Parts: sequence; structure tokens; C-alpha cells
Amino acid sequence: QGQLVESGGGLVQPGGSLRLSCAASGFAFRRYDMSWHRQAPGKERELVAASLVIGSVTNYADSVKGRFTISRDNDKNTVYLQMNSLKPEDTAVYYCKARLSWGTVEYWGQGTQVTVSS
Repeated sequence: QGQLVESGGGLVQPGGSLRLSCAASGFAFRRYDMSWHRQAPGKERELVAASLVIGSVTNYADSVKGRFTISRDNDKNTVYLQMNSLKPEDTAVYYCKARLSWGTVEYWGQGTQVTVSS
């Protein structure tokens, strides 16, 4: 059974930076598309960034383009989200997701809270 564990969340001032990590275990990490999602209070969960196996493509939500960077280390079975120039509207619980690149198997992490406030 696959497992994802996020870390790196916390409280940061506007304009600051955080790096989230998501450690994967129990599945063939290299074969899975990895993505970060977030959910703010009262809002639906939304895709923030994705790292796809095929073509090594990365995708970003318009709201984070140029500020966030997703990366993965297949040797460490870990995906990262570097978040710069953080804004109060980035405040949310951030979730890591793994989805088999050519299938329907998927796993979610438990989430990590990111709060951007002065």
C-alpha cells in the first residue's frame, strides 16, 4: 500500500518562502505522476503543480506560475514544492498526490498547513 508523507509547512510572512517535501513509499515512485494540491477553508481543492512521468512535463496553476517550482528526486522517492513570494491567498492545506502514469491507482498524503500572514 502506497504512502505519502508531507512536511515543511508552517507560518511565513508575505513575500517569504517555504519548501514542501513529500516522501513516498510502498509503490514504484518513478512510474507515478506527482502533484501538489491545496485546499483553503470554504474552497474546493485545487491543483497547484504537477510533475508528469511522460515527457518529464511540469504544469502549474496560473496563480502560482513564476513563484512555485515542483521537482522530484526519483532516487529519494520524494517530490518537492518550492514556494517563493508567498501571498496571504496561498494559505491552505497542501496535499501531495501520486497517480500511476498509465493507470488509475492513486494515493494522497495527509496534508500540511501553510499559513501566510504578517
